[in-house]
Amino acid sequence: MTLQAIVRDKESHFWVGAARAFGGAILFSLPMFMTMEMWWFGFHMDRLRLAVFLVTGIPLLVGLSHYIGFEKTFGWVDDVVDAFVAYAVGFAAGGGVMLLFSVIEPGMSANEIIGKVSVQALPGAIGALLAQNLLGQGDEQMDERVRGYPSKLFIMLVGSLFLALNIAPTEEMIVISYQMTTAHALILALLTLALMHAFTYAVRFSGQEKRHPEGASFWSVFVRHTATGYAIALLVSLYALWVFGRTDGTGLESTAMAMLVLGFPAAMGAAAARLIL
Repeated sequence: MTLQAIVRDKESHFWVGAARAFGGAILFSLPMFMTMEMWWFGFHMDRLRLAVFLVTGIPLLVGLSHYIGFEKTFGWVDDVVDAFVAYAVGFAAGGGVMLLFSVIEPGMSANEIIGKVSVQALPGAIGALLAQNLLGQGDEQMDERVRGYPSKLFIMLVGSLFLALNIAPTEEMIVISYQMTTAHALILALLTLALMHAFTYAVRFSGQEKRHPEGASFWSVFVRHTATGYAIALLVSLYALWVFGRTDGTGLESTAMAMLVLGFPAAMGAAAARLIL
């Protein structure tokens, strides 16, 4: 192959990857782009809290790039670069879609525009990185990377955060938490654990893992994967609630109830991520 052909092939690969990234950012973030609560949070959300949200997203994106990114990476420097590229795609996709929907208009202040786009950037960036695995063809090297126990926990964290960010801003989630009793919360927690374990090991979904790893007992798998995954989903839910101000001025009981409610979709996201990625 000539040098010119190699250059053309690399350019083609770049543009295909870029198109796939923008497609993933829009596909996975469209519900948030079209959610009014997200627009409001972009306008009045505390800017320090928004900055913390964006900064804490960087290590998440670096890890996601390492395990499942735009392309093969050969070190953490490449992963950091890809993480910032994903953030750029998230900002561009969010800004473009909201401009198209007239959520962003020329007369708005820079503070409002930046806030509305910024709050959408991390979900869009996650979608951009996931696009390689879900919209493109998997890579054997990437498959090897996600087989270890720490990597599986990380993938569950990403899946739970992604769904939690879709639901945490909504008023309905708070309404549900106020309607539920302690008995409802206990049943919900047990149901969530049962569904997580079933999704990953018991029900025959495509991409599902073996019933149990060889030599491992049911309880060992349940504790190390299902229960730990649920704990991750609950912590992610608490973080998402804090980001969107849902813990401000609420008591411990109300916060715990909201965390359990949000933990249900977050846990389903964690279980689905184990199957999809």
